Amino acid sequence: MRILVTGGAGFIGSHLVEKLLAVGHEVVVLDDFNDFYDPRIKHANIAGFAKDVSVCHVDLRESDSVRAMFHREKVDAIAHLAARAGVRPSIQQPRLYYDTNVVGTLHLLEAARVTGVQRFIFASSSSVYGVSKAVPFSEDEHLIQTLSPYGATKVAGEFLCSTYSHLYQMRVVALRYFTVYGPRQRPDLAIHQFTRRIYAGQPIDQFGDGSTRRDYTYIDDIIQGTMAALDYSGPLYDVFNLGESHTIKLKDLISAIEHALGKQAKIRQLPEQPGDMPLTYADISKARKLLGYNPTTKLSEGLPKFIDWFLQSNSDGAASKE
Repeated sequence: MRILVTGGAGFIGSHLVEKLLAVGHEVVVLDDFNDFYDPRIKHANIAGFAKDVSVCHVDLRESDSVRAMFHREKVDAIAHLAARAGVRPSIQQPRLYYDTNVVGTLHLLEAARVTGVQRFIFASSSSVYGVSKAVPFSEDEHLIQTLSPYGATKVAGEFLCSTYSHLYQMRVVALRYFTVYGPRQRPDLAIHQFTRRIYAGQPIDQFGDGSTRRDYTYIDDIIQGTMAALDYSGPLYDVFNLGESHTIKLKDLISAIEHALGKQAKIRQLPEQPGDMPLTYADISKARKLLGYNPTTKLSEGLPKFIDWFLQSNSDGAASKE
């Protein structure tokens, strides 16, 4: 297949592109290389495969540009990973998040409809669950409230996808990713940010008392689940959690990073942040059964792999870029 990967120069997207190429697919990368973090990081992410793919510098907010790209680059399927990410920034810039994540997704779905693309993967998020009373989080849960504009845009994206699937018989799979980490992780995310600051001897910000818990998912496991979703032949529209189904407290995560680096953190404790979820915890029984999803990398194994990548990148002068 010829597959469009939006956000293909980002953390998860670049790993997905590599896997798709490795198993013989043709790939088109769409990315706008915006300045949410240093664009040089994205260019480094795709350096190893840029010559093997078609790279399109397109902003999803620009409908005409999206549609023109679809007519120019004929694709069979779409893996839509591009988004404005991050809970806290979405509170500061809700319109930007809405325009990119909701309107941008609509532009993609419309372009897919017009050009006859029938397979669409939508990267959603554990943020859609808000403060869920049922733990672990199940895809069957009725979503009634999110805690951030980012989470709200992901719920809206899921509903747009389900609508287009219903109206135009498009096969759509929404994947709710749970806190992905690993080599090339975005520099703003906790594991990368903590590692960078502890390594440099700088203080880290701990919001709250350290008791919040996250379900951290290693990048290889996310890619395995995403690849399986591309081959899914169940209902035309479906939703799956992709996580590790194991949680760790924030304070224990910091301790694990300290241990892996051999350095002690200087912790600056701050109040809880609006929009932050107290807990994420994936029920992955549905993905196991229907996608054959099988996460194999526990945090105790994945974190050292990330640290090794970080130290190697730092020695090359790349890891500390923001």
